Amino acid sequence: MKTMQWRTFALALVLTAGSFSLPTNAQTARGGGASSGVASTSQPPGTTTRPDSIEDSGLYGFWTGMTNQGRAGGALLGKVSIEGEPLLWEPVMVSIVCQGKIVNTTRTDSKGDFAFTSMPGTMNNVDADFERQMKVQYGGCGVSASLPGFQSAVITISEKNLRDDPNLGTINLRADHAGAGTAISGTTADAPKKAAKLFEKAYAAMLDRSPGRAETDMEKATQIDPKFAEAWYQLGKLQRGRDNSAARESFSKAVDADPNFIPPYEELSALAFADQKWPEVLTNTNKALQLDPAGNTQIWYFDALANYQVGHVDAARESAQKSLAMDPRHTILNTEQLLAVILARQGDYTGALVHLRSCLTYFPKGPNADLIQQEIAQLEQAAGQKK
Repeated sequence: MKTMQWRTFALALVLTAGSFSLPTNAQTARGGGASSGVASTSQPPGTTTRPDSIEDSGLYGFWTGMTNQGRAGGALLGKVSIEGEPLLWEPVMVSIVCQGKIVNTTRTDSKGDFAFTSMPGTMNNVDADFERQMKVQYGGCGVSASLPGFQSAVITISEKNLRDDPNLGTINLRADHAGAGTAISGTTADAPKKAAKLFEKAYAAMLDRSPGRAETDMEKATQIDPKFAEAWYQLGKLQRGRDNSAARESFSKAVDADPNFIPPYEELSALAFADQKWPEVLTNTNKALQLDPAGNTQIWYFDALANYQVGHVDAARESAQKSLAMDPRHTILNTEQLLAVILARQGDYTGALVHLRSCLTYFPKGPNADLIQQEIAQLEQAAGQKK
């Protein structure tokens, strides 16, 4: 491929993969709609929201509704419990792992409930036989939760779960004191009673979808206790989108209050990502990954694109591969597309083509899919010339 052709190809892909708008504070309330992870939408990659349908009806109400729709047998349900902790403000990722590979993911609602109701590759196929496919693919696989600073129990999917009773039971999370970082700040337990009460009031306001009232109470909590890291973090999320400068300051204060508290680093990465400040993205992703080497889909995606932009192509490839392996549902739509860019830049046109063709199996029809078709044609020509 000629240099100018390659630059045009790579630029088109990376700009598509790297552009998004941060959400407004109204989107930070729990119980929002499903996260798309599409870079051109109003939510950044990895924005975490909760499944309303489960929360509204409860696990078995949800199951009954599915049965009435003729979809019984096509779901697995369960709950996540955190030992010694109240329910988190953020969703907890739950994964099905078969032979060491993540094959499906979902998130908890505000009560800790979760549900797997479809399979990757079948989301847009209304005729898919979920029950049969689950029985074939998921029998004997493990289900676990992922939360930095905690160890998860693993539940094995049985024939009974796939045939008669969808309830997997409760996945228990226990504190891992050997870990460097955590998703729950220790400053929360140490907060003065008045600050803690305001924090809970803000939480109630967010559940009530009243972000303005939540922000006011959260500000008061941080004024009473400037070392209240999670209050600063939640305040930043409420400010994000409306006032990103204030949000950045709040996230930075959360880090100052508790350097081992991981979520603020992710948010600072997202803000720097939106501004295309690639060295700043890497500073924050590196810190998050030092605290939690396993990382998550969003952190690895940010790290991949930032490394690509500063010319660290090998590191970019490794991070993109890790993000893709953790995201079988392609909640971040452009990760595989980015990996194709990286492989093509390294001269692996065959590998790049495999991933671009894979993108077409889940990209919605439209300009982005059309662009990928064009890029496939360019790479096919380049691969032919290389031969």
